[in-house]
Amino acid sequence: RSELKPKAVHLDRETFSCPICLDLLKDPVATPCGHSYCKNCIKDHWDTEDEKRIYSCPQCRKSFIPRPELLKNTMLAALVEQLKKTGLQAAPADLCYAGPEDVACDVCTGRKLRAVKSCLFCLVSYCEKHLQPHFDVAQFKKHKLVEPSEKLQENICSRHDEVMKMFCRTDQQCICILCSMDEHKGHDTVSAAAERTERQRELEGSRHNIQQRIQDREEDVKLLQQEVEAINGSADEAVEHSEKIFTQLIRLMEKRRSDVKQQVRSQQETEVSRVKELQEKLEQEITELKRKDAELKKLSHTEDHNQFLHNYPSLSALSESTHSSSIKICPQKYFEDVTAAVSELRDKLQDVLREKQTNISLTETEVDVSLPQPEPKTRTDFLRYSCEITLDPNTAATSLVLSEGNRKATRVSQHQSYSSHPDRFTYWVQVLSRESLTGRCYWEVERRGESGGEGGVYVAVAYKNICRAGRSEECLFGQNDKSWMLYCDRNRYDFHYNKVSTPVSGPQSSRVGVYLDHSWRY
Repeated sequence: RSELKPKAVHLDRETFSCPICLDLLKDPVATPCGHSYCKNCIKDHWDTEDEKRIYSCPQCRKSFIPRPELLKNTMLAALVEQLKKTGLQAAPADLCYAGPEDVACDVCTGRKLRAVKSCLFCLVSYCEKHLQPHFDVAQFKKHKLVEPSEKLQENICSRHDEVMKMFCRTDQQCICILCSMDEHKGHDTVSAAAERTERQRELEGSRHNIQQRIQDREEDVKLLQQEVEAINGSADEAVEHSEKIFTQLIRLMEKRRSDVKQQVRSQQETEVSRVKELQEKLEQEITELKRKDAELKKLSHTEDHNQFLHNYPSLSALSESTHSSSIKICPQKYFEDVTAAVSELRDKLQDVLREKQTNISLTETEVDVSLPQPEPKTRTDFLRYSCEITLDPNTAATSLVLSEGNRKATRVSQHQSYSSHPDRFTYWVQVLSRESLTGRCYWEVERRGESGGEGGVYVAVAYKNICRAGRSEECLFGQNDKSWMLYCDRNRYDFHYNKVSTPVSGPQSSRVGVYLDHSWRY
């Protein structure tokens, strides 16, 4: 025997909820189209449509004229009351109520659900429930549904209150059909869909260009990353190699220092032994002489003449004396030659290191995508690149005196007795800085003349390989392609480069700022 057991029907809260207030139906009534609402909800909804005198169903949008009479749905009311007693399932957790950032359903009343689509024909946004007629009713199926949007009203012409389905290419704006026959009459107008198709092609082209540029920039980033890795690797290798070389140099210097110390101490020991040996001989001679002097003194007091004459010959004979010429005293000069040699070695080493310092520099690589640095405009901007400049005594002409830690140069009438040096300017009254300059550098020069007057001075920037010896213009700042010079007089400024002089206007001041922007390119 077979049995049929009825399957339990599970009805959730939403099944018996009012589509307007989304709460359980209260006094349910049915419209002529068969949809049920709370009596007060549908009554309030139709009250808002009194002016139009056309009443519609919020769900299927069917219109009624005149306003229908609402009849209580007694069966549904009894079922709701029964289910209230037996209990209903809780509403799904993802009932999707509209949040602050969501587009709310325009049909829902009370707490609104989140819209899932917007209709460009109705200009209304719908939740999933209220959207259903667009799938069920044949007339609604032709409507254009899009993702929920809060800007639907922007599709309405503010002048004619019509949907803007046209586009005016002349004025580059969306218009309605009435606008095309009114203020836009005679303009180049097309449908919004046609313009969209055209712009869509342009958009795809723009996207293609952007994606190509992204790909190019990503390749550039990879190349730059490789450059960074190459720079880091080269720097690490250079540091490691230089550390080894400098360690070897330090060891060599330490060995040389130890050798010099050992040689000095050995010579010291030899010389001290020689002196002490001579000193002992002298002390022995002194002792012998004192003994001989005592004997002679005793003999001088002898009263016996025969005894005196007999002993005198043996006592008067003296041993050979140490000659004073063998004693050479050179106070504090025994090892001056060593000190001089070490000092000379130090000076030569300093010159070599200073000469080679410019060669120990980083190679700068030009990169097309590097960001340009803004040019300084105010003194505050320039001071960001300020650097300490000291003058090199080895380059100063003999008519210049350096002072204040080699930061001040003064011209004097009496030539100074400077040592001969290959870097010195032998004729022109000029001096170079000790520092080699590259990149962006800024410094200021204070110029002062005798008796407080403003004397003419030259402020210049030059390459290190500028000629130094002789009175040729190849040695004079501003008269060759190795230097740039600004001449500052009491009443004027002149700029000189490669034998070309250019007057420069500017306020008279005792302070001159020098800004150098120089980067090596290999």
